[in-house]
Amino acid sequence: MSLSKINLANIRDRLDYQSALLAIVVLVTCSALAIAYQLTREPIRLALEQDMRQSFSRVLPAELHDNDLLSSQGQITTPWGELTYYQATLEGQVTAVIFPLTAQGYAGRIEMLMAVRANGEISGVRVLVHQETPGLGDKIEEARDPWITYFSGKSLSNPMPAGWGVKKDGGDFDQFTGATITPRVIVAAIKRGLEFYQTSQDQLLYPLRSYQIEEGGQHD
Repeated sequence: MSLSKINLANIRDRLDYQSALLAIVVLVTCSALAIAYQLTREPIRLALEQDMRQSFSRVLPAELHDNDLLSSQGQITTPWGELTYYQATLEGQVTAVIFPLTAQGYAGRIEMLMAVRANGEISGVRVLVHQETPGLGDKIEEARDPWITYFSGKSLSNPMPAGWGVKKDGGDFDQFTGATITPRVIVAAIKRGLEFYQTSQDQLLYPLRSYQIEEGGQHD
């Protein structure tokens, strides 16, 4: 074996060589991840914003606001934790608020978005994420059944409190054949959302300052 091959073999066996090689691999990997993050960060942000706007449009008619909902958000403390809400305004007047709701369904967590008009009536509710049983509990999806759309126009006085339940429990809302748990928890969550709005409307309807980032800096 030649001297150069022996020296190379000895170098490879040294701990400092192996550590340096590992450091180089880690550095290259981290650099590649950082570059990938920088390249994808803005497209991902824009895609998420577009998805949010589409969700807003499903619960709030365009004619109810002339502001950018994503730029009109606030924080409020609720019995179930901190909550981000979005104000809809038309010609400077608050017309509605949008906020998320959650319920524990038969198969897992159900995430919803709810818009309530300033007068306390529901503008719309849509289910965003769920794990309910296909063919049964998944009828909470607007694409599969119009059931979720029937809450539009409802309020705490329409129906009266006793009517906020499924018909099996003496309420006004239909349940699904073979799946009562899912609609039951949805109805309860929506009622809870209306009660939250009723007790917190002074804060929810208080005009927010909207911030828009422009080339010249941040303005309100």
